[in-house]
Amino acid sequence: MAVTGELLTQISIGAVALYTLVTAASRAIDRLLALAEYYDVPDVLVGMTVLALGTSLPEIASHLIASLGILSGVLDFEVTSAVVIGGNTGSSTIQQFLLVGVLLIGYGSVHLTQRFVRENYLPMLGALAVTMVVAWDGTVSRLDGGILLVLYGIYVAIIFSRRERTQSLREAPSTNPRRDAVLAIGLLVLVLLAASLMLSVVEVIVENLALGGSMIGVVTIGVAAALPELTTVMDSIRRRSPNVALGTLVGSNVVNPLVGIGLGGAISTYHVPDAVLLWDLPFKILVGLGLLAWGLYWRNGELTRTEGGYLLGLYFAFVAGRLLLFPGQ
Repeated sequence: MAVTGELLTQISIGAVALYTLVTAASRAIDRLLALAEYYDVPDVLVGMTVLALGTSLPEIASHLIASLGILSGVLDFEVTSAVVIGGNTGSSTIQQFLLVGVLLIGYGSVHLTQRFVRENYLPMLGALAVTMVVAWDGTVSRLDGGILLVLYGIYVAIIFSRRERTQSLREAPSTNPRRDAVLAIGLLVLVLLAASLMLSVVEVIVENLALGGSMIGVVTIGVAAALPELTTVMDSIRRRSPNVALGTLVGSNVVNPLVGIGLGGAISTYHVPDAVLLWDLPFKILVGLGLLAWGLYWRNGELTRTEGGYLLGLYFAFVAGRLLLFPGQ
């Protein structure tokens, strides 16, 4: 089908909205970190709030706006649900496979400690499994969404009670807290506006292209929302501190399903495409279990460039399989 001038215009608007969404989210987190340094907020609290939720802010904002749009009748229930859930799983898949692979290849090796596995890796697999269970009937109800949010609250409470002081924040303390607070609020509003515009445009694009809503979400929100984590990975390689990036990537895979899908489901309920239930989530869980078993029992906890190469290949296998098996979703 030929791409019309109107469709090209919509795609261009959507690209600008997507760029604005990710950029504004990143700048807002910078200002919030500066304020946290100025007011001497404990690093543990910042790590569990600003950093943990901040890297998933594009996904969370998309879910919030999508759910409000569904609730008001402005956005189509099935298409919008598919787009934001596809974007959510797409982003976390990029983090779990592509970015961890880049980290391993760029740094050389990472050691999986028992504490990291217990407090980060297993909760990630648990979050994916619980999401699949509550969504197995093809919907995320308000009760399902509430369950996911409560589980995230329990996870945060447990980790907060056990966590030691983390490394100091990279952002310098704010020199003008009132200005930074206003900027942070303004940027967060811009994030929500950009998400609203992007979802409206994506709905039009889905109507004009053969790709389904969830696949559009994977290649738009999913890719763009993973860019903040890519910056973290590159910075960690440069600073020779791979555990910071690995913790961020795994932590985002806890936040995305529990907070993103949980919040959206609690507000409006969601329709969940078969591709997410039969491909996205099972693929991520099986690879996660396989990597954990391989790393602990055959590599003595050491992941190297070899595993990094496997993860890169698995990401492209994930995308290819999704396109072949679920072309219309």
